[in-house]
Amino acid sequence: MSDSPKTLPSTQNEWPLWEVFVRSKAGLDHKHCGSLHAPDAKMAVQMAREVYTRRQEGSSIWVVLSSQIVASDPGEKGMYFDPMEDKVYRHPTFYELPESVNHM
Repeated sequence: MSDSPKTLPSTQNEWPLWEVFVRSKAGLDHKHCGSLHAPDAKMAVQMAREVYTRRQEGSSIWVVLSSQIVASDPGEKGMYFDPMEDKVYRHPTFYELPESVNHM
């Protein structure tokens, strides 16, 4: 037996990966600006502020665990984005406006 301490596999030693989104000013949407490793959400926000908003260009920061992001498969694009001809209620011409809003 060896007296050396056991080391954890590298995946257990690493902090989780966080995706960082920054809103540059009120009224604009958040933009993805990068990723960072942090032990928890609070530290991820603090680290994101230091890394991505050094010149005070941000008004809001979001951090999201990378493992929690779910995305559609680009190969299934048609299922998500092609118009649905059999669902006519999705077209604006399906609805009739009341006379009280005829100015639209």
